[in-house]
Amino acid sequence: MVLPVGVRQNVRILLVGERSVGKTSIVLSLVTEEFTEDVPAKAEEITIPGDVTPEKVPTFIVDYSAVEQTHEMLTTEIQRAHVVCVVYAVNDEESLEKVSTYWLPLLRDVPLTQHYRPVVLVGNKMDLVDFTSADSLSTIMDEFPEVQMCVECSARTLKNISEMFYCAQKVVLHPVPPLYNVDQQELTDACQKALVRIFKVCDTDNDGLLNDVELNNFQTYCFDVPLQPNVLDEVKAIVRRNISDGVVNNALTLRGFLFLHCLYIQRGRNETTWRILRKFGYMNNLEMSKDFLRPFILVPAGCTTEISYKGQQFLTTLFERFDKDRDGALSPAEVDDLFSTCPAPLWGPDVHRTVSTNSKGWITLQGFMSQWVLTTLLDLPKALEYFAYLGYPMTDTKGQLSAIQVTREKRLDLAKRQTTRSVYQCHVIGPRGSGKSMLCRCFIGDNLEDIQLSELKGNPQCTVNAVQVYGQEKYLVLRDIDVRHVLEPLQPSEVQCDVACLVYDISSPKSFEYVARIYLKYFVDSKIPVLMVANKSDLEEARQDYLLQPAAFCSHHKLPPPHPFSASGAVKRDLYVKLSTMAAFPRFQAAWVLFYRHRHLKQLGLLMGDSIVWWKVGLGIAAATVVSLLVVRILSSGDR
Repeated sequence: MVLPVGVRQNVRILLVGERSVGKTSIVLSLVTEEFTEDVPAKAEEITIPGDVTPEKVPTFIVDYSAVEQTHEMLTTEIQRAHVVCVVYAVNDEESLEKVSTYWLPLLRDVPLTQHYRPVVLVGNKMDLVDFTSADSLSTIMDEFPEVQMCVECSARTLKNISEMFYCAQKVVLHPVPPLYNVDQQELTDACQKALVRIFKVCDTDNDGLLNDVELNNFQTYCFDVPLQPNVLDEVKAIVRRNISDGVVNNALTLRGFLFLHCLYIQRGRNETTWRILRKFGYMNNLEMSKDFLRPFILVPAGCTTEISYKGQQFLTTLFERFDKDRDGALSPAEVDDLFSTCPAPLWGPDVHRTVSTNSKGWITLQGFMSQWVLTTLLDLPKALEYFAYLGYPMTDTKGQLSAIQVTREKRLDLAKRQTTRSVYQCHVIGPRGSGKSMLCRCFIGDNLEDIQLSELKGNPQCTVNAVQVYGQEKYLVLRDIDVRHVLEPLQPSEVQCDVACLVYDISSPKSFEYVARIYLKYFVDSKIPVLMVANKSDLEEARQDYLLQPAAFCSHHKLPPPHPFSASGAVKRDLYVKLSTMAAFPRFQAAWVLFYRHRHLKQLGLLMGDSIVWWKVGLGIAAATVVSLLVVRILSSGDR
């Protein structure tokens, strides 16, 4: 059985107390379900399987005997125990006095091996008296807050024996101190913070209230069953009777939600609050579990990670939910609101340098999706973590793993000469002053007139945006590779990509030599598509100080011709479409056919012999892609 996040895998219960109070009898009565007069000095350690306990957790019960064990052995057992039951006899006042004068001080003196060590006081032999020791116990509980519960039982009549061990389990598995401050009669700050986050995640229409639909979704997610209408009405009635602003417009407010949990704990139903907290990933210290935030996902070498269709739907809905003014962008206040359930926003104030934003620098839906695409590609653990913070697990039983898809290996893409990926990495390499950083910024809608050159210093390494490849939406990630000198070696991570963009300045005579040497050193024998970019095409072209001029070099190495580009004025997107297409169909130049003039097709060898065949191949790919897209849309509409 897989236990919820944060639940202990087992519980170890230690029974201590004075001689003859009935510790061993309690253990034997639980196991044999009958009382025996012939009791050994100490019971052997008992293991109770998880499937026979109320909490479904394996439980170990350990007896202590001063006759058979030393003080050092007792100390060791106390340190190993998750909970200690201090047993006294209700008909023996001296044994009760020893609880506060000896046993509880002793437990405090033993160093903790965990966050805290709860204590349960157990009054045995209740069948021998007709009174209760509750008054004495309240004084002890005030002095020793580690005492979580008090239970009276009888090993002879078996009364409350099972309940006693259930209480011991409960204080370990569903501890009260992290949730509730007994002295102040209110939720702890950590508990309140966690519940506020849960409330916000469940408030899917963002109106600050939990309506019946949202409450039912919450109930079903946490307890696997919906709330009956009469139960829902009763819950609201209880809240109305106790606080004035707990229910508004027949929906539960945040204050009403917090009040309910306070009420659960006060009535001893803290397991209800804990079940909810654990369902949302919280551990006993009210920190979110790493296993919940970052579930394991296998990404083989050569594979990448992308956002699945379900993940895209979730993110689109999330954006629209927090774009309250419906202006198509998230203002700083809206961003803060969206990420209020997270430790910090997913991006910083310089997001406008990485993805598309509006004129105010506010992230648009396209930019929002692009930022998530980038995070999922380069930092999958962080993406999984933020999907969890934002409540994605509520939408799918598989948790946030269903928001991710792992692509097939790159070698298979190369073998088939096409890729099923929708996110491509393009490394932009060129000498300083070639304008490669500006080329990257133009991809997200900027141009030379919009940006101060000083702003490009310290520019983020990546820009990302969506492009259309044969009618399908793809994402292209441009990574600006900063190399000071051609003699500086590129790292493998700087070479490996889906397509390489080598940029030179046509107005600088020595600029092309740099990219030519880079190509010959790293890419000439690789299977990575390469495109030379003749940047600053609005300036006068200078003759390059190299053995071959750019066009001749590309022709000699069967590369596409240099692509002219200028960051001045209106920026054309054909460069980015070309790069994406080359990444989508690596080493299959027939797919690039629409980019070339007839003259250059001959240089590439595409029109040698049967030219019509190659044209049919290129146009066939475009047609097949369009048809497949239509089929997908038809099937998708049918599923709905």
